[in-house]
Amino acid sequence: MADKIEKTDAEWRAELSDLAFKVTRKAGTERAFSNDNFPKADGVFHCVCCDAPLFDADTKFDSGTGWPSFYAPKDAQAVEEHEDNGWFMRRTEVVCSRCDAHLGHVFPDGPQPTGLRYCMNGVAMTFKEGE
Repeated sequence: MADKIEKTDAEWRAELSDLAFKVTRKAGTERAFSNDNFPKADGVFHCVCCDAPLFDADTKFDSGTGWPSFYAPKDAQAVEEHEDNGWFMRRTEVVCSRCDAHLGHVFPDGPQPTGLRYCMNGVAMTFKEGE
C-alpha cells in the first residue's frame, strides 16, 4: 500500500465535486439511486480522491438499496473499518485506507461467500473498465 495521502479541506475541495467532497471528506451520503456509476462490465472501482483500487466488479451485486454494493473489497488492505454510532445507529463505516475517504458502510446481510454488504456511495468511486 502506498503512503497515506493527507490534504487540507481546501485542497480536497479544489479536486472534488461538491457532492464528492461532502460524501468523502465529511462522511455524507448521496441519495439512493442518484448515481449512474453502476457499470456491469469487468473492471475495478477506485477511490475518487486518491485513485486507490477498492472493489473488483466481480464482487458487485444488486442489493436493491440504490447504492453500489459489494461482498468484499479488492484486498484486505484496500479499506479500513471504524465503528460509527451516528444517527442513533450502530454501524461500521468503511473508508479508503490510503486517504481516509468515507466510502459508505458494511452490513452483515450480504451474499456468500462473505455474508457482507459493502454499501458504498457511487460518487466516492470511479470505475476503470477492463482492469
